[in-house]
Amino acid sequence: MFGCSAATQRTGRLDSGPMSSQRARQGATLTAVFGVLLVCGAAAGAWGGTAPPLPRRPLSADAVPADPSALSPEQAAGLVASGTDRWAAYYSPQDYAEFAQGLDGEYLGVGLTVDRAEDGTTLVDEVLPGSPAAGAGLAAGDRLLAVDGEPADRLPVTEVVARLRGRPAPQDRAARSAAPGSTVVLAVQRPGAASHEVTLRRTVLATQDVMVDHPAPGVLRISVRAFTSGVGAEIRAALQHPPQRGVVLDLRGNSGGLLPEAVAAASVFLDGGPVASYLSRGERRELTATAGGDTATPLVVLVDGGTMSAAELLAGALQDRNRAVLVGARTFGKGTVQQPSRLADGSVLELTVGQYYTPAGRSPEGAGLQPDVAAGDPAAAEALALRVLGGLGATPGRR
Repeated sequence: MFGCSAATQRTGRLDSGPMSSQRARQGATLTAVFGVLLVCGAAAGAWGGTAPPLPRRPLSADAVPADPSALSPEQAAGLVASGTDRWAAYYSPQDYAEFAQGLDGEYLGVGLTVDRAEDGTTLVDEVLPGSPAAGAGLAAGDRLLAVDGEPADRLPVTEVVARLRGRPAPQDRAARSAAPGSTVVLAVQRPGAASHEVTLRRTVLATQDVMVDHPAPGVLRISVRAFTSGVGAEIRAALQHPPQRGVVLDLRGNSGGLLPEAVAAASVFLDGGPVASYLSRGERRELTATAGGDTATPLVVLVDGGTMSAAELLAGALQDRNRAVLVGARTFGKGTVQQPSRLADGSVLELTVGQYYTPAGRSPEGAGLQPDVAAGDPAAAEALALRVLGGLGATPGRR
């Protein structure tokens, strides 16, 4: 069983925050099981036939153990710590179960986005509408002082996130994760007001990975945070009534997701044809878009250093097919494929076994994708996207 990366823990999003390097690598390499990918791809006609020969590039780890599942947890953790495979990751059973739930568009939490300010304080960055946090009156800008009596500023943000979600400490292997309905007590302080405590009851919340707004008259902006289950259909629904001036597809900070969802998103803007080619151990297959996509509406794609994996696959396909203009900064540079193997204790080891290529034969791995129009500042990128979109208005539809 194989997969491509799908991060469901993202900086400053959904009970999350800045991650440690190990946590970031784990989030960036969490995969959808490739067996599921094959079933979905076959059902949607995403796997095509022949394709031109693909270039071969050395992977970060060519030597994969013959049977990774036979390794002990200590051996698996040591293999990841060795750094031989840049994208190797080791997950406890609880971590993997939580990440898999995130791929389904759900997570257990209270609806808080937290972040660490430059002065070291822990702040509420965003509150999910309809969540327990919203019901308690919490708002962006509130300072999070403590979680269950533990000072938040003394904890890594990843530990704050774990406590909000009711996950046990890594060293407490006998403990179980909290269940829906469990509570967490927060000490919070609004600027200019006294601190107070609130008790929040954890619940299963739906992720908001697709957001739609109108940054200018006649312009539709579709912001995609990750390619979790159903995202492709959400993008298609957002484009049900094409805007007059065009679409800005914002993939900034999108750390990946399920490949079938990325292909489904590409199919919204392409009329069939290649999306990417997958190469692993000499075996090649082609991911293709379904026919009938919108090739006429002007399209600009916003990218940055946080655009990675499946998001790079989508951006690269739209760029290579001359369907969209990429605006922003060079993407992260993750184009590899990982294989998850379940160990005897239920934990999961993930190792690099292959990589994918854009329709033009490019691999994002290492180098990333260069935008057509460079803009490092986020506000400048958004303004440039609208200017470029205006210039595309008179351009015939692309294929």
